[in-house]
Amino acid sequence: MTATIPFDVLIIGGGPAGYVAAIQASLLGGSVGLVERDALGGTCLNRGCIPTKSYLKNAEIIHEIRGAKKRGIELALDSLTVNMKKTRSNKDRVVRKLSAGVGLLLKSHGVEVFKASAVIKDTSFAVELDSGETLSAKKIILAGGSEPAVPGFLPASERVLDSTLILQLTEVPARLGILGGGVIGVEMARAFSAFGSEVTLVEALDRVAPFLDEEVSAELDTDLRKACKVAVHTGTKLLSVDETDTGLTMRLENADPVDVDALLVSVGRKPDLSAIANLDVKTDGGKVVVDAHMETSIPGLYAPGDINGQCMLAHAAFKMGEAAAQNAMGHDHKYDGRFVPSCIYGHPEVGVVGLTEAAARETCPDLAVGKFPFSANGRALASGTPEGFVKILVDPQYGEILGCHIVGAGASELINEPAALMAQEITAHELADQVHAHPSCSEAIMEAAADALGRCLHLPKTE
Repeated sequence: MTATIPFDVLIIGGGPAGYVAAIQASLLGGSVGLVERDALGGTCLNRGCIPTKSYLKNAEIIHEIRGAKKRGIELALDSLTVNMKKTRSNKDRVVRKLSAGVGLLLKSHGVEVFKASAVIKDTSFAVELDSGETLSAKKIILAGGSEPAVPGFLPASERVLDSTLILQLTEVPARLGILGGGVIGVEMARAFSAFGSEVTLVEALDRVAPFLDEEVSAELDTDLRKACKVAVHTGTKLLSVDETDTGLTMRLENADPVDVDALLVSVGRKPDLSAIANLDVKTDGGKVVVDAHMETSIPGLYAPGDINGQCMLAHAAFKMGEAAAQNAMGHDHKYDGRFVPSCIYGHPEVGVVGLTEAAARETCPDLAVGKFPFSANGRALASGTPEGFVKILVDPQYGEILGCHIVGAGASELINEPAALMAQEITAHELADQVHAHPSCSEAIMEAAADALGRCLHLPKTE
């Protein structure tokens, strides 16, 4: 069956970039179709951000229970175990509710949804679905997302898991290996170590989360080793993996072999380009090249989200999708990704925005660094979460905030304040003068800004 009336905008992919683009285009008066081969919500909702946060909440509860005695709460527990089937069931329930919510949103905005795989036939924007239908559109927004990257040398074994398969486990592995110390690796190490797994994490580079500020990486490393009891091997390559009768053997560079029951591979993601196999779209390293309007080298074809590789975060994809839809509907809107916050969840959390200290010093040699520990914050101490700090990087000439790095409880919430202030060009002077509620963990942001200016009142005086 062929659609005779073309859509104003057809979106391929129903993840964060895709479904937001569909809603935005509809709000601007467009007739909109959306093609999604899987559940609405994409990787983030179904296989990433949301499911992992469900698991990490369980880990947080376990952490709280184990620390309750120090707060005067006596628990008559002989043991603490995790029912992985019920843990997975709870996660699935949350995911289903949110995915259904996306469907209701699209329906309320008049977006026609097609459950199918799609391939763009040519630059006339005819789109073939594997259901047999052919759609057409004036403009196309390609939001195909990404998929896990898996090294070719690993054995084809049900014990080798990617970030999707580990969320389908119904039993806690006694011994879990993790290849890759990025966001997924760190978060799953925290979750499964709390669930009772003996976790070994292998990272080829010299520190976990090497894209973070060095002090933040060091804090994460300490937490993984000491609090989570994870065996961390940084600066170590995984040479090979052998399957045995009882599990897997990881053979490491400059380290003894490690036997595990399952191996999570979390070495990054790669854009899914399957929908544009017939098109000569400009790419760079497997990523679709786009301009600030999210438009590709083919006029009228836009590519927001993971598929362009600029920033593989759901909240960045939301804003890219908005920009793509506005431009597809004839408006002029540019995506600005300078102040997108990035987070790692667990205990403690990490929230960062802007430049690392090393990057900031390259352009600002006289950089001012302000730092305030949560161990000096009343709310954090009263809550039993004194770990971590707020670190703010300031150009002393004008007080411009170049970066903010937070390690601590609720860092994923706290980081949104400095991100918003940086986007509005609020200076460290103005931040330090801003009244914050007391007691609150957000006070540490104000105090770090004041410290960068040499006028923090709640830190001991130094020479």
